[in-house]
Amino acid sequence: MSDKNRILEALPGRSIDIDGTPFLYFSGTSYLGMSRNEAFQELLKEGLARYGANFGGSRLGNIRFAVFEEAEAWLSSFTGAEACLTASSGSLAGRLLVEHLRGKTAFYFAPGTHPALWGAGEYYEGAFGNWVEYMLHKAADGPEPMALFTNSVDPLLVQKNSFEWLGHLAGNRPITIVIDDSHGFGVCGASGSGVWTELSAPDNVEVVVISSLGKALGIPGGMILGSRGLIEAIWHSPFFGGASPPPPAFLYAMLKAAPLYQSAHRKLLANIRRFEGLTSRFGFLHSFGDYPAFYTPEAALAPWLEQKGCLISQFAYPTPEDEPVTRIVLSALHEEKDIDYLAGAIEEYAGGI
Repeated sequence: MSDKNRILEALPGRSIDIDGTPFLYFSGTSYLGMSRNEAFQELLKEGLARYGANFGGSRLGNIRFAVFEEAEAWLSSFTGAEACLTASSGSLAGRLLVEHLRGKTAFYFAPGTHPALWGAGEYYEGAFGNWVEYMLHKAADGPEPMALFTNSVDPLLVQKNSFEWLGHLAGNRPITIVIDDSHGFGVCGASGSGVWTELSAPDNVEVVVISSLGKALGIPGGMILGSRGLIEAIWHSPFFGGASPPPPAFLYAMLKAAPLYQSAHRKLLANIRRFEGLTSRFGFLHSFGDYPAFYTPEAALAPWLEQKGCLISQFAYPTPEDEPVTRIVLSALHEEKDIDYLAGAIEEYAGGI
């Protein structure tokens, strides 16, 4: 089965059924397990009863729902950002920001930047650290405005990017740093609050964070975190006014689900630490502290684990002709016995190499 795409009829949880065969599921991006959290589904039912299936109008119309502003205030408070704006997806959040900055500044893209943030500019190929050194020198070259785009986490090779270098950017020009925290928000930072509180920059540097809400938080939506001035400007843009917002029923569920998120985050950390304790002696699994994904250069591990009843993430990247990227992804849905079984299968694999 390893060379076939799986066509499913239902979302997987801690396990998945393929053609009548059950597998433990260690893939996907539902890090906190909200896609299969029954208590969260009950909150969503309440939201659907109140707001219906969707609201397809503009946030700028004459009909307003308080739940949007309430959700944005909660996200701002949770992350530590000054202001927040929600959108119908993380990709749209990125495009709103790109359109806001287009024509006002030169664009520079770090390796691995998500396509939602792409625009006309300079794309760097190489290691993130080399890009940082290049940007520090580039920022000192002249007074023109510049915008830098990057990720907080490399979700494929499972590496966390550091942003201590922001404090060393030149102070003679306006700089905007845009950080995609889609694979960190809800998982990294204090209680899963994401990257925002790690970011410290000079006054000439405007810090912006975007994120999908559809991964850890289980919400079909995205967000932009930044200054009130930035959020106000995007609010008044035609790209925001012409787009539908996230379904309000889901934002209602998100607001009510704060205790569920915290409980799931604690469970996820426990699963990560249990797995690390059982597998840390194997040199072919790579991650960083308290993160639920583990990269391995051992492509043969995926079919081996599949034979043992464990389905992990493996696909060719960046093109179908490239070598497969192989990862194990834990979630808050996994039970201790799942972690132990997976670790035992990996130990058996390690004994044969």
